[in-house]
Amino acid sequence: MQELFGSMPLAVWVAIAGGFGLLVGSFLNVVIHRLPKMLETGWLSDARDILGQLGEDGGPHAAAYQQASKVVGSTLSPQRYNLVVPRSACPHCGHAISALENIPLLSYALQGGKCKGCQARISPRYPLVELLSGLAAASCMAQFGGHDLWLALALYGLCAILLALTFIDLDTMYLPDDLTLPLVWVGVLLAWAGHGLVALPQAVLGAVAGYLLLWSVYWLFKLTTGKEGMGYGDFKLLAALGAWLGWQALPQIIVIASAVGAVVGILMIVLGKHAWQKKLPFGPYLAMGGVITLFAGNLILH
Repeated sequence: MQELFGSMPLAVWVAIAGGFGLLVGSFLNVVIHRLPKMLETGWLSDARDILGQLGEDGGPHAAAYQQASKVVGSTLSPQRYNLVVPRSACPHCGHAISALENIPLLSYALQGGKCKGCQARISPRYPLVELLSGLAAASCMAQFGGHDLWLALALYGLCAILLALTFIDLDTMYLPDDLTLPLVWVGVLLAWAGHGLVALPQAVLGAVAGYLLLWSVYWLFKLTTGKEGMGYGDFKLLAALGAWLGWQALPQIIVIASAVGAVVGILMIVLGKHAWQKKLPFGPYLAMGGVITLFAGNLILH
């Protein structure tokens, strides 16, 4: 593979990586839309099982438990639902999306951003995710591919997961363990194998320090105000970034995330787009801080 990589100019591989990133971006749209629904279905299924068991035990509240179990059970769809099935379709008319309607960027442009079946508007976020994924892949190949092809691919994987986490958090305020925890372990394993950006001690310390840093802020805020200032997913996301980028990168990530989050939050409140009391997701800003640190961390420090 390395011989094949060396036989062509880096610019060609950057273009190939960009095209590959566009295709992955199309799949990331599926992950962003479906993973939260899959998690909610799992939680409802667990709740139904627990309520059913409580109702079977009898007692004065058995009838209430049975009724609640029926309500939860009625909200669960019997249709199989995961990242592969059912086939992608328009949420407005149910029109099944064909392969030709699912070409990254191109299909959206040719269809004028509308469903082919009912002409309903398609959110511009779909091509945006594809474009960001393609740019991330091309950037990773351009900056890191000349030194280590496998590192470039791994770092693109990090960017792709961060992109999915960003939009999931914006939509639902979730940072799923299904994405954050594997990201921590892969970062540590890459460092252990000698294929990461940092050595193993830096990766392990980065993961531990990243988690404890926001965990400490969370409890300090909660003990002071009696309120929760952030979710546990934020701890795990910063732990993952620490595992990939090392503990030295954590201060820069936090500063960038806090500064961008504060500016965006204030602008949204001033423009009336967000209530002062309503929580803002912090995950997207952590992800942004991580990506900026990855590509321009040394430049910013210098």
